[in-house]
Amino acid sequence: MRYYNDLGLKNYLLDRVLPRFVILLIDIFILIFSFFSVLVLYNGFSVVSNHSWKSVFLFGLVLVVFNTLSFMLFRTYRGVMRFSSFRDLLRLTLSLTIGYLFSFVVLHALHRGQGLSSYPYLLFIAIFFVNLCLMILSRVVVKESYEYIIRQGRRAIKVFIYGTKSSGISLAKAIKSSRELNYKVEGFVSDDPMMIGKSLLGHPVHAFDEQLFRTMRTKEVQTIMVSPLKMEEVKYSGKLASLVDNDIAIMTTLPVTEWRDGMSIGEEQIKEIQIEDLLPRLPIKLNMKNVVSSIENKRIMVTGAAGSIGSEIVRQLAKFNPATLVLIDQAETPLHELELELKSSFRELRFKTRVVDVCNRERMEWVFEKTKPHFLFHAAAYKHVPMMENNVPEAIQNNVLGTKITADLAVKHGTGKFVMVSTDKAVNPTNIMGCSKRICEIYVQSLSRQVSAGTGGTQFITTRFGNVLGSNGSVIPLFKEQIRRGGPVTVTHPEIIRYFMTIPEACQLVLEAGAMGEGGEIYIFDMGSPVKISELAKRMIILSGARHVKIEYTGLRQGEKLYEELLNDMEHVQPTSHDKIMIANVREYDFDVVAKEVDELIALSLTADDRRIVAKMKAIVPEFQSTNSLFEGI
Repeated sequence: MRYYNDLGLKNYLLDRVLPRFVILLIDIFILIFSFFSVLVLYNGFSVVSNHSWKSVFLFGLVLVVFNTLSFMLFRTYRGVMRFSSFRDLLRLTLSLTIGYLFSFVVLHALHRGQGLSSYPYLLFIAIFFVNLCLMILSRVVVKESYEYIIRQGRRAIKVFIYGTKSSGISLAKAIKSSRELNYKVEGFVSDDPMMIGKSLLGHPVHAFDEQLFRTMRTKEVQTIMVSPLKMEEVKYSGKLASLVDNDIAIMTTLPVTEWRDGMSIGEEQIKEIQIEDLLPRLPIKLNMKNVVSSIENKRIMVTGAAGSIGSEIVRQLAKFNPATLVLIDQAETPLHELELELKSSFRELRFKTRVVDVCNRERMEWVFEKTKPHFLFHAAAYKHVPMMENNVPEAIQNNVLGTKITADLAVKHGTGKFVMVSTDKAVNPTNIMGCSKRICEIYVQSLSRQVSAGTGGTQFITTRFGNVLGSNGSVIPLFKEQIRRGGPVTVTHPEIIRYFMTIPEACQLVLEAGAMGEGGEIYIFDMGSPVKISELAKRMIILSGARHVKIEYTGLRQGEKLYEELLNDMEHVQPTSHDKIMIANVREYDFDVVAKEVDELIALSLTADDRRIVAKMKAIVPEFQSTNSLFEGI
């Protein structure tokens, strides 16, 4: 019962705010107390001593009147005492200074060497400083008492604040005064030699070195909260890896300008490190200027528009004012969700959604006739490696047939550019999915040569890149869910590595390649160093703040290889105008031969004879070597 009474009193004290007139009365009381206490000490513990009551009363009355007017002028009573800031204290100091100056002038004019002369100027100054100190102390006591009360009865997460400039100090103050945030500031971290060893807000400032991690372990601190201005430096200086290696969870906040009222934060302002921060390189910023001229006022078609890549391509395209967007996907619900998003976010955008299977030639013919697209982004494909190992005919039908139908119709209806989304798994493929995409590459590249040699029509461009962080079916959402459940996090092999890029980066590459390409190119991307999946899993576990989550190795899946490649041994690259985009010099194929081989493969896919289909795929792509698969002997 006592607990509930204490809790009720605590909530009452925390929720109630003193009325303004009460704060004004408190400040007036402090003024009167300061006046009499200094006067008593000066007169040897007597209020009047050698002075008359009239003189004392007049002295005190003038101080009260003019300082009260000054309080009202500067509105010192309008702030909430528990949230007093340095600015509030400056306003208070200025208010008292003005009030005492006016009081001094008036008293001097009234007494003309009589009443005031009996009180030395030093006494007047002493009353001012005592008054100022007590008023500041009242704010500090209320503020500290409030912070003490809100910390009672909860086990807060101990944190260090990385950053000692204004944003870091603001973050620490916000945490200390917040009832919502369950954090307790234990210290600061700084790279400024002038700050190291000093104290901020009563907490020591540490250097970023090995001693820091020993100190954190001693204080049982497992989290560093990085100020917004410091976050960019931490991400790209190697310090992120040091924090992860020392099992330190990392968090940051939105910029101060996005806080609730510019000074307080809640859980919604606290951010975990995003998955793109795990990339061991600077994010790639593509030059989008030439994209504008190629997209603006053009009719654009996107296949696979509801997928993770296709939908981001659509979002990027929507910014460039196309004449119309035609969004094609056979997945009804995701396409409907994308439609609602576009109506909400891009109200002026002209677009149409079509629930169409790209393998349905008649339906696709109808869409092309109605649309007459200038640009086509082909992102429709099956992409899950183990799934396609068990569904070989569907991989050929959707990936190869769907691409062939779409590419042929693009030529027939005069589409200016056809941009195909491919994958690094098409290089020296070891699985059905990767080989099906390589066959798509071969077909559109040979078709591009055929068209260029004839009518000079459609330009076919291919973009080839690695895994996309956060895409549907990628390891990131899987790892997040496994961490949320407490583990284990499943990794197929301790040495497996992959190239990674973010979804926006991948889609910007597709758009820029489309604008840059002249037909027949296969563009590849400088994706930095490959990432070991086990290290990615470890970092995600630590950065999430989770503890005791284990990594479990399950063995390579069907068709999976330890590492991916962007080029095979026979391919070389040539630079482009963008230092992060290159053109792969790949083997060229005769279109008539390729068309015949592809038609035979599509016909075989209707038989559901997996072994014959795979044999045909290997005939078309000799470098296709099945790995960890039922088809290794073919």
